[in-house]
Amino acid sequence: MTGATAGIGRAVAVRLAEHGAEVVVHGRDAHRGGEVVSAIAERGGRARFVAADLSSAEEVERLAAEAGEVDILVNNAGVYELVSTPSTSASSFDRHVAINTRAPFQLVKALTPGMIQRGHGVIVNVSSTGATMVAPVGAAYGASKAALESLTRYWATEFGAAGIRVNGVRSGPVRTEGTAPLLSANAEAMDRTVARGRIGDPEEIADVVLFLAGEGSSYVNGSVVAVHGGERSLLPG
Repeated sequence: MTGATAGIGRAVAVRLAEHGAEVVVHGRDAHRGGEVVSAIAERGGRARFVAADLSSAEEVERLAAEAGEVDILVNNAGVYELVSTPSTSASSFDRHVAINTRAPFQLVKALTPGMIQRGHGVIVNVSSTGATMVAPVGAAYGASKAALESLTRYWATEFGAAGIRVNGVRSGPVRTEGTAPLLSANAEAMDRTVARGRIGDPEEIADVVLFLAGEGSSYVNGSVVAVHGGERSLLPG
């Protein structure tokens, strides 16, 4: 479970543990990772923390090795910089692709052989409405998430016959520590773009990830489920 020390990732890690999964909690901050592991343990679950910088290909390979045998892989970690294209540096673009696209590719490459050998496995990729809803800023982020959704469909086809299901969750705006600065300044405007009339909570995304990871979704493969509260038209009249 990448990016599991805060926000959506933390909510998913806790939810999976509540339903019997032994969770490998990934993040960069050992203190926050320890807090998630403790929170899971307090609820009677099992978890351990592995630190890794997903912008480094070597670190991702080490993460896969330390994770060991994995039956459920949730690629959740992501980085975003919502600026214009002229303001996006080459290093920023590379970082978006490395963390949001290449790291999931590497983890799937490393962990699916074991899943194939065991005859089962589930992969859930956490994407964003930025993959399909364009804006004047954030092109690098949107492109990296659109690529992840494309990989989701490719992997579903590549590994489906081996007993591995691959799906995605396209999350809309969610209230987390990371999004707080952006949302606090634009809260009312963001709420108005959602048919439900409000921004989502991490647990609402976690519930959909849990569904896709469980047997209740055994015939769901190659799908990207939109979890954004519904789109609202802002046309006048």
